[in-house]
Amino acid sequence: MMKIAEKTALIAGGASGLGEATARRLHQEGARIVIFDLNAQRGQAVADELGDAACFVAGSVTEEADVQKAVDEAISRFDALHIAVNTAGIATPGRILGKHGPLALETFARVIAINLVGTFNVMRLAAAAMQQNLPQDDGERGVIINTASIAAYEGQIGQAAYAASKGGVVGLTLPAARDLAKWGIRVLTIAPGLFDTPLLAGLPEQVKLGLGQQVPFPSRLGQPPEYAFLVTHIIENTLLNGEVIRLDGALRMGPR
Repeated sequence: MMKIAEKTALIAGGASGLGEATARRLHQEGARIVIFDLNAQRGQAVADELGDAACFVAGSVTEEADVQKAVDEAISRFDALHIAVNTAGIATPGRILGKHGPLALETFARVIAINLVGTFNVMRLAAAAMQQNLPQDDGERGVIINTASIAAYEGQIGQAAYAASKGGVVGLTLPAARDLAKWGIRVLTIAPGLFDTPLLAGLPEQVKLGLGQQVPFPSRLGQPPEYAFLVTHIIENTLLNGEVIRLDGALRMGPR
């Protein structure tokens, strides 16, 4: 069992939404936190609020140098990296054939680059750092938790790019866990349903209420602390590995 207290966690996308909730929960459990995000103002504010056991590094998950800087900061400031949580992502909508013709290739590629390639970028560099950790009694050196979406399974109209990117994260989970097993590094993925995060921030309250009512039970949007609670359980339950866990209140999305 990995104890969260005094471990170091890198939270990609930790300035808001699921990532911020995870940073706060792990800090509450006694972890040292490195928040990695493009939003420097918000990221630094969260780190300042958490205090000396937290820091902020600005950068993009798609840039090798940026991610390496965040990993290096974890090691230089807190001596090691034990936990990495990938929550950075975008959900740019667009039909394959829309009013203005085919979906722009640049739009599709950008979603894949951030959601899938960015996840892999953080994973590989975090794993390289975790490899250097002294193994615990059960041989564990670290745990990496990625974020997919139930859109990976039931992508809706206009979600081709998003669903493909999250489907890639789902497909990455088991081979990554197998690749890293020899080093005692676990890899898991959470596939959230409809959550009240900044991705939905622009929607009117009545629309968000209607979305929540689609969920069988509880009939509401998920709250970021519920995602963070699952993260803590994954970290502490060593037998969990190579699995994708849906967190969706039994929601199965229709085509629109």
